[in-house]
Amino acid sequence: MAMQMGDAEGMVKVAEWQQTYYSSDSGIQSGATTVRTDDDGGQFGKQYTITTTVTADPTELESQYTMTRAQRVRAAMFPETVAEGTAILSTQTDPAHMTNVQKLAEPSQLLKAAIVHLINYQDDAELATRAVPELTKLLNDDDQMVVNKAALIVNQLTRKEASRRALMQSPQMVAAVVRAMQNTSDMETARATASILHNLSHQREGLLAIFKSGGIPALVRMLSSPMESVLFYAITTLHNLLLHQEGAKMAVRLADGLQRMVPLLKKSNPKFLAITTDCLQLLSYGNQESKLIILANSGPEGLVHIMRNYTYEKLLWTTSRVLKVLSVCPSNKPAIVDAGGMQALGKHLNGSSQRLMQNCLWTLRNLSDAATKQEGLDSLLIDLVGLLSSDDMHMLTCATGVLSNLTCNNARNKSLVVQGNGVEALIHAILRASEKEDVVEPAVCALRHLTSRHPDAELAQNAVRQHYGIPAIVKLLAQPYYWPIIKAAVGLVRNLALCPANQGPLRDAGAIQRLVNLLLKAHQDAQKHGSATQQTYQDGVRMEEIVEGCTGALHILARDPNNAAEIASMETIPLFVQLLYSPVDNVKRVAAGVLCELALDKRSAEQIDAEGASAPLMELLHSSNEGIATYAAAVLFRISEDKTADYRKRVSVELTHSLFKHDPAAWDMAHKTAQMSGYAADEVDGYGYGGYPEGMPMNDMPMDGDMADDYEPGMHPYPYPYQQ
Repeated sequence: MAMQMGDAEGMVKVAEWQQTYYSSDSGIQSGATTVRTDDDGGQFGKQYTITTTVTADPTELESQYTMTRAQRVRAAMFPETVAEGTAILSTQTDPAHMTNVQKLAEPSQLLKAAIVHLINYQDDAELATRAVPELTKLLNDDDQMVVNKAALIVNQLTRKEASRRALMQSPQMVAAVVRAMQNTSDMETARATASILHNLSHQREGLLAIFKSGGIPALVRMLSSPMESVLFYAITTLHNLLLHQEGAKMAVRLADGLQRMVPLLKKSNPKFLAITTDCLQLLSYGNQESKLIILANSGPEGLVHIMRNYTYEKLLWTTSRVLKVLSVCPSNKPAIVDAGGMQALGKHLNGSSQRLMQNCLWTLRNLSDAATKQEGLDSLLIDLVGLLSSDDMHMLTCATGVLSNLTCNNARNKSLVVQGNGVEALIHAILRASEKEDVVEPAVCALRHLTSRHPDAELAQNAVRQHYGIPAIVKLLAQPYYWPIIKAAVGLVRNLALCPANQGPLRDAGAIQRLVNLLLKAHQDAQKHGSATQQTYQDGVRMEEIVEGCTGALHILARDPNNAAEIASMETIPLFVQLLYSPVDNVKRVAAGVLCELALDKRSAEQIDAEGASAPLMELLHSSNEGIATYAAAVLFRISEDKTADYRKRVSVELTHSLFKHDPAAWDMAHKTAQMSGYAADEVDGYGYGGYPEGMPMNDMPMDGDMADDYEPGMHPYPYPYQQ
């Protein structure tokens, strides 16, 4: 009996402790009133008064302190034991300095609170442990009302950490919850069971228990629930599983989780959508099949809709992450572009969220090669030009890459960028990031596009010179620069040479010497294989392309007499004659073209003839390529001017019976062209007579100054693909 009374008294004390809260000032000596800060605003049940007694007799004062010492300590450490209205003597003489008892008061209260929490934690754990077998039995009951009540009780238990840990230790309990969630038709039971799994998913042990109990297929089925709270619990639990439980991703895919998740993008709750899109990113990252499932369920449209219409930063960030993953999929890429993805992503390039801007830029870069024909990108192009002033290398990489692709074969985009001071911005980007290949290459490619085949091309050609870009571009015409950079720079120099005002500055910057050196090296490398069926690649660039590009650039530079003289003085004519035997038509064409320009000089014409050019040129007259045949005819006519009448007559007959047998008037035109300025008509794309269809792969055409490189399916612009 006495023991029971003692237990009862102890429980009362514990209850009082649980209701007690102490501030930093215990009030023992200061006399401050102790007040609870709980919502009810009530005071402690026990109140006492602290008094300071002043007496002239030190002996009497010391006696009072000695007599009340235990009372003061008890009041500080266990205030609930002090009788209401009791006066406590204070030993504090200076309010600025706490007494030792005051200093001990707060730590003692913290210790006491911790002990109380431990007692309660142990009680919760023991209660849950004892209840698990019975609750498991009730959850498996055939009576749905019983199952509902049991689920509600278990749900309450999982809200406390101690009882939650006890429940997750029972596989039978977790399996019973999963089974109840699967089998119930009652919305309240579904909500309670989904809430239980959600609470368990906050610990790794709980995640493992859910996974082992087959909870993932059940949770996936809950994604079709009409109740919003059930949807929330299901998606957040799945999200926790995907983040922290090994094997969960495959289990969700096998349970058709993606097919259930993608339609949820039509929901309107931003926080719910943020969790859903993050699940999609986790499932699609590195998994092509998942990407195709998202596409088949109209995922790109839903994701673009979110980017266009929502402002919640976390949602926009998670959505941009999904789009970034999908943007490397060849099937999803055009779907995102067609849904307006470029415009929607472009809206977020000027926001305050750095992480969102970075994701949008990478996604735009990955999509841009599929968006060259898109309309409505004016503001995006202007924003990208503005980003070229950034010192962030990631931003520069993306901005230059997008501009390079969007200006490929799109005259409107080219003009917009040129008019928006894009040429100057690109040159400055090259100067600032001269050591960063993934910035320099797309920047040079963009300049190559801007300097050809649109109404403002000449404006762009002049702008490069006016903003001191020519020395920087010419510097790129040599190793140790990356071969794709060299290739792009060769094409850009060729385009710049089309502007007469650039011919002198290019020569002064050493462009001719560098082009000739490149030509010799590339030709030697290409000859190493000794077979027309084998091609030499370096950094993914065929050396035949470098040969063709350098020869084509020298062809245009040779239109200036001073340049032509310098080219001839570098003993290049034997190499050009040798290139007439190349198995590649485009190389033959540019070689005949540069010889055509050099042959305007009498000494050079004699050297061309002395190198035995007549024989291959006669053969080229029969070429099906009109450009090759015309250049060959012009060179033959020029080198035959000082020959005997019989030789000139033989050449004339050959020309008449081969190249012009169906069009006698054409010979007169070619004759007059050679006699006058010696300039062959400039081809549409700058490299071949008559031009080439846009989009033709690089290995089937000359190194067009306006063509992006040809990529295998799934590859990205430039040799540094985005890693998901």
